[in-house]
Amino acid sequence: MLKIYTKVGDQGFTKQVTGKMVPKCDLQLEALGNVDELQSYLGVTIANLSPNCEELKPELENIQRQLYQLQADIVVKRHNEINSEMINALEKRINELTPKIPTIPEFILPGGKATGANLQYARTLARRTERSLVNLNLNEQKLSENILKYINRLSDYLFILGRYANVLDNYTEVKSKKHDPNRING
Repeated sequence: MLKIYTKVGDQGFTKQVTGKMVPKCDLQLEALGNVDELQSYLGVTIANLSPNCEELKPELENIQRQLYQLQADIVVKRHNEINSEMINALEKRINELTPKIPTIPEFILPGGKATGANLQYARTLARRTERSLVNLNLNEQKLSENILKYINRLSDYLFILGRYANVLDNYTEVKSKKHDPNRING
C-alpha cells in the first residue's frame, strides 16, 4: 500500500524535486501552493456550474491542465510548456466574450449567481498567485516571461468569464457605489 504521508515535512521542511530540503514557507513553495489553490478552486467552480453555464466546463478543465503545466515549468528545469499560444488563446477568448457582456461604466461588486461568483473568487486567487510568482521571480528564481504573462492574462480571463457566466444566468451585476436617491444624477 502506498502511504500518502511520509513524515518528511513534520519539522516544517519539504524536499524539492532537486532533493534539496527547504522550509515550507519557501517562495517557490508559496507560489506552487497558490497555483494549487487556484487550480483546486476551479475544480469547485466546475462542480458547481449552473445548468446555463455547463458549456464552460471544458475550457475550465483546460485551464486546470495548463496550471499543472505552469507548476512543472516552475519546478523542472528546461520545462517550458506555458507559451505565447496559450496567452494568445486567453486573449482571443476575452475578445470573444467581451462583446457578449454589458459594458460597465464603473466598478461592480464581485459576485452574482453561483458560477459568476465562483469565477470572480477564482480571479482573486489568480491575482494572489500572480503576486507570489512576481515575488519568486524578483527574489529567488527567474521565471519565464510567459509564466508571468499567462497568470496576468488568466485573471483578466476569469473576470470576463465570471461576467459572462452572470449573463448566461440572467444576473444583473451590482454597481460598487450605492447611489443616493436624493441626488439628481441618480
